[in-house]
Amino acid sequence: MKKLTLLRHAKSSWDDPVDRDFDRPLNEKGKRAAAVMGRFIQRQGLTFDQILASPAVRVIETLENVESTCGLAMEPTWDRKIYLASSVTLIDVLRGASGDADHILMVGHNPGLEDIIFDLVPDDGRSPDRDKVETKYPTAALAELTLAIDSWADTEDKCATLDRFTRPRDLDPELGPNYD
Repeated sequence: MKKLTLLRHAKSSWDDPVDRDFDRPLNEKGKRAAAVMGRFIQRQGLTFDQILASPAVRVIETLENVESTCGLAMEPTWDRKIYLASSVTLIDVLRGASGDADHILMVGHNPGLEDIIFDLVPDDGRSPDRDKVETKYPTAALAELTLAIDSWADTEDKCATLDRFTRPRDLDPELGPNYD
């Protein structure tokens, strides 16, 4: 069995004048949400053997804000293939993960993160949080999966269960959609 945690980057700033989408930073709400998720990671005792992350500015800043509150040193492997990747590409990245890693944190973007859940987790009623993901995978949300595999190279469709899906607003209502 392998564990996969998926973290979508926190809310970025569309008001910041940047030339490329890749360079968009977090806004203040995003920084708060990432810090809240970091405290959640700490409270849950989550640890990761490998972190695979998009090198986009908003992902880098998300991890910096998570790290500031979770008590873990975040030393990601930056992989440009994760930037705005499809589920197929994300699964390929997973298949190339370290064989020694039992728990991977992947940090990236939608719709790829949402779609990888739909590809890996069967719609069989055993993962009730899957419906929440179908409704929306908001920024800074964290999905925890267990994969029925012994090696990341064996990652295939419908090999996982979604153990938990946590949104920032689940932990702090002020981070919900009606707040700035």
